[in-house]
Amino acid sequence: MAVRLGLGLPQMRQYDIGRDVPAVARAAEETGYESLWVFERILFPEPPSQGLYGIPGLPWPDAYRSVADPLVTLALAAAVTERARLGTSVLIAPLHVPFQLARTLASLDAASGGRVVAGFGTGWSRDEYAAASVAPFEKRGAVLDELIDVCHAVWGPDPVAYEGELTTIAPSVVGPKPKRPIPILLPANSPRALRRLVDRADGWMPVGMGAEALATQWRRLRELAAERGRKEPVRSVLRVNAQHTAKPYEGRERSPFQGSAEQIAADLAAHASVGPEEILIDLQGGARDAEELTDVAAEVYAAARAAGV
Repeated sequence: MAVRLGLGLPQMRQYDIGRDVPAVARAAEETGYESLWVFERILFPEPPSQGLYGIPGLPWPDAYRSVADPLVTLALAAAVTERARLGTSVLIAPLHVPFQLARTLASLDAASGGRVVAGFGTGWSRDEYAAASVAPFEKRGAVLDELIDVCHAVWGPDPVAYEGELTTIAPSVVGPKPKRPIPILLPANSPRALRRLVDRADGWMPVGMGAEALATQWRRLRELAAERGRKEPVRSVLRVNAQHTAKPYEGRERSPFQGSAEQIAADLAAHASVGPEEILIDLQGGARDAEELTDVAAEVYAAARAAGV
């Protein structure tokens, strides 16, 4: 069975969000992409208090100067598509008030006929945490845990009731409800995050950085799931940040997912052999406009299927 393929929607500043998101979403679904994805960046500090990913001195990419709100973007895509799942990769969950985020996701799922996939992460930018003012950066893991609890409560049967550090819900009717249980996916870059994923989430959202590294991570996750007695299988959606070039990349040390459609497809095939159920391909950063993004997405999709992905 072929791996499902998803596409990152246009959110960056070279795109006209109101026009381009619906156009790309429709085209992607017609091409065969089975899911549409968004990511989250809420600001571009000048100067930042820390480097990209928290690495000292590493500059933030210029593309982060303007990133459209992920849930508004998904709502635009939901209105013009019928089948494609609508995923977040990822929402920086602790930047959001838990109850409000749970309700928004439930409403989007109800409106789209049960197509939402909730990918949550904790992020790395202290500047974003300061701006959101929901909770301090140091409490990000605890806030994510509470947010997952609140989501399960709000999405579950009425009356909804919850008591946490940030959230108190008196016994209440809270609607609309999702059309079906919304799957929660998490990345996992530390032992604690791995335990949270195994114990509390439906699936895993790794980033494609090489097939061997992915295989090692996947093996470690399966071993931990067995150790902790998990019965349900761990779903998996691999995120791929691809850089398409018109001609094949001929550098000696080509990074994964860099180059022509055929080279990207070969990397997709290598990663698919590890066993992810779905691969999200984000091509928006390297495209000049929505027309180019649509054309490249169709080319990569065809090349991937021709390569057996």
